[in-house]
Parts: sequence; structure tokens; C-alpha cells
Amino acid sequence: MSREILLLVDALAREKNVSREVVFGALETALASATKKRTHDDADVRVSINRETGEYEAFRRWHVLPDEQVENDEAEIGIIDAREQIPDIQVDDYIEEALEPVDFGRIGAQAAKQVILQRIRDAEREQILNDFLERKDHLVTGTIKRIERGNAIVEVGRLEALLPREHIIARENLRVGDRVKAVLLRVDRQARGPQIILSRTAPEFIIKLFELEVPEIEDGLIEIKGAARDPGIRAKIAVKSNDARVDPQGTCIGMRGSRVQAVTNELGGERVDIILWSPDPAQFVIGALAPAEVASIVVDEDAHSMDVVVNEDNLAIAIGRSGQNVRLASELTGWKINLMTVEQSAAKSDAENAAIRLLFMAKLDVDEEVADILIEEGFSTLEEVAYVPLAEMLEIEAFDEDTVNELRTRARNVLLTEAIVDEEQLEQVDDALLALEGMDKQLAAQLARANVRTRDDLADLAVDELVEIAGIDAARATSLITTARAHWFE
Repeated sequence: MSREILLLVDALAREKNVSREVVFGALETALASATKKRTHDDADVRVSINRETGEYEAFRRWHVLPDEQVENDEAEIGIIDAREQIPDIQVDDYIEEALEPVDFGRIGAQAAKQVILQRIRDAEREQILNDFLERKDHLVTGTIKRIERGNAIVEVGRLEALLPREHIIARENLRVGDRVKAVLLRVDRQARGPQIILSRTAPEFIIKLFELEVPEIEDGLIEIKGAARDPGIRAKIAVKSNDARVDPQGTCIGMRGSRVQAVTNELGGERVDIILWSPDPAQFVIGALAPAEVASIVVDEDAHSMDVVVNEDNLAIAIGRSGQNVRLASELTGWKINLMTVEQSAAKSDAENAAIRLLFMAKLDVDEEVADILIEEGFSTLEEVAYVPLAEMLEIEAFDEDTVNELRTRARNVLLTEAIVDEEQLEQVDDALLALEGMDKQLAAQLARANVRTRDDLADLAVDELVEIAGIDAARATSLITTARAHWFE
């Protein structure tokens, strides 16, 4: 019997071009499966074949777990019971009990063969997949073998890859037999079918196509810093030159547009804007909004957003059809872009100044004229009035030294009073609310003043209510409320 096993292993290893170890592993699985049927369906059986003699042993085993985690008594055992058998055993060890091995001749030959061949096929496929991945071909070319429910199965060498329907460019008519390019999106080793997932809509695809068409990118003279796409319609890529003698935009466009046209043709006519990348975020955003001309721009680092002001004539161009231009510019740069006309910008500025004016008049007990002077000099918060270096405030021509000192003192007194009130409010706030991800003491104190003092109080709020109470943006409000509600569904 043992000699038969060794002969079978050698024959299968040669026939399938896999290692003997893979065949031994497949055979152990088949024997374990057959042995398990004679014990219990939920049991855990291990078979060990001696690689030299071909003799094998079978064991039933139990996984040692903390007592509260035991769910399957046929294959798991609690640590307390386990230590009654083996005093020094640890969690995650195994207790094994020798079984009488199943006579190999009595195993259903077909069932054993199927298990063995499946394991070998898996090993073959894994080897082919590893060979493919070692080549690091992120841009692949293959032939469409079949279409299944809108998904294309693409033959790439000896492998089958999946091009999902949502990763095929809209209005693209792919047919069986077509040669197609795509970018490697991910490898799904858990999939039962094709494990290589491809995409023609991912931003990485257009980057790889430009790398193929523009040798200067491979040479390192030009770098693509990012891409954003509305697949099949429009795309933007940001390029940077690593050599002052090379024009990155002109190089990517090519003679008479030949290079960019080749990419456009592959993408089903997708129009490509080539943007000059800049380390200055504001300059980068201005370039990304091309062909619209920007009148002015205000950067809000905290909110990671920019207010971009354009003339009325440029607003439609900046927005683009269905908001496409500004959306792609935002995706490319990573900044939230708020487009507005000069009139809208002035109105927003007036509204913000009015709010700051009221704050200064109420908190500093000053008249409108003094508040306006502070605003004109760039002050927008009490903290700035209180802690901006004294020398800077003394440069304000409208204020003498006594006035400056009085304003700073009033501002500091207000901030101190508010800090004391906040501490008192925080004493009434539930610890679970304070520990919430995204929460800070300042926000918790604001909520407490509105009688929102527990996690459930916050969870009961609507997003617009939280925005109004705390003065935070809708995205943060949504995240906080979702996190506060999470324990309801656990």
C-alpha cells in the first residue's frame, strides 16, 4: 500500500508538472476527508504521510480555545477541559487522538481523484499566477474569450482575467475575439473563477497608457502625479518635468497631438486635459480648472477647501457639463473646490464680516467702527486679538498703545471665562461621548451647552441639527452621528 502511494505521487508530480509536496498535500486532504466521514462531519481530521516510506497516520484533533469561544464541540475544546488532559497546554494548541487509518483501497477512487486533481489544479493556477505577477505587467493585453452577464472574461497568456461590467467604459461595444488593453486592478486569491481583476475605467489605466506612449516618462524625465476620469468622456492628468529642458505638457501631447490622440482612441474618444502639476496647491487648482480663468482664490487649510472666484462669463466653463470640470479638478488635486462669481464672493465675504463684526462688538464691548478696523487688519477671531504679537497690533495706525492693550486684555478675559464655562460643561458630559472618534473637548462643550451630553443624545440628532449647533461641516457631522449610532446595531 505504501509503495502504491509513492508511485502515485511520482506519477502525478511528473504528469502535472508540480512538486511532490503538492501531491502529498492533496493526497493527505483526500485521505483526511474519507477518514472524517467515518467519524463526524464536524470533526477535524489530520492525515500525515511519511514522504520516504509512504506510510500514513490519521489523527482526530481538537483546537484549544478560551472556554467562551468554543462553538463546535467536535473540533474545539475549552482550555479548562484541555488542561485536565494535558496540564501545560496553551490556547491555539491542538489535542490529537490517533485514529485507525482508512484503507486506501476502500476510498471511493473517483472522489479521491477529484480532490487530488483539484488541489493540483489550484497549485498549477497559483504557479501561473505568481509567474504573471513577477513580470509586474500592470498594463495587460488580452483577448476576450467570453461575455458573462456583461462581464468580459479576458484570456491573458495562460490565465483568465475578469473585466467587470462596471470597469468597462460606457458605450464600449466589446465582443468575443476582440483584443483589449486594461490595467491590473487587484488580485482576488479567494475567487473561485478568474483571480485577476482588470479595469478600463480606473485612473491608473490612463496613466499606464501615457507611460506606454511617452518614453520620457519611463526615462524619468516626466512624471505623472495624478489622474481623474469620467470614463469615456473626459479626463485630467497632472504632469511634472524632472528636467528643466523638457516641456511636460507638450511632450505628452506629442507631434500634432499624436500621443494624446493614441490614448484618446484607446479610451473610446475620452478627451484628456493635460495639467501642469504645481507644489503650490492654489496654483495647481487654478491649472486644473482650465480652460476657465480664475479671478482670485482663497485657501482654507483647516477644511482643505478653496473658494475659487471666476467672472460670470467663466462660471459655466469652470463648472463644466453636469459639473464635470470642477469635479475632475477636485479629484485630481484632492481639494474641495467651491466655485463662485465675484458677486457671490463679495456677498459671502460681507456675511462673514458681519458675523465677525457682531462677535467683536458683543465680546469685546466695542463699537462698529473699532470692529471694522480689526476686520480690515485681518483679525477674525478673539484668539488672534488676544495672542497676536503686540508689535503687530501696534502697527495699526487707528489704535494707540492703550487701546491695543485694552483690546488684548478684554479678549483674554473673554477666552478665560469661556474656558471656565467649557470645563464646567464638560463635567456634565458622559465619558462615552468624549471618547467618541472625531470628538474633541471644544466640540463636546458646545454640544453640552445645547443639552447634548450623552452618546445617545448625539445619535438622536439629525445632520442639519448638529451642523447648526456646532458650526461644523456636514461631512464631519454625518461621521460623528454615524459613529454615535454604531452601538445601536452591535
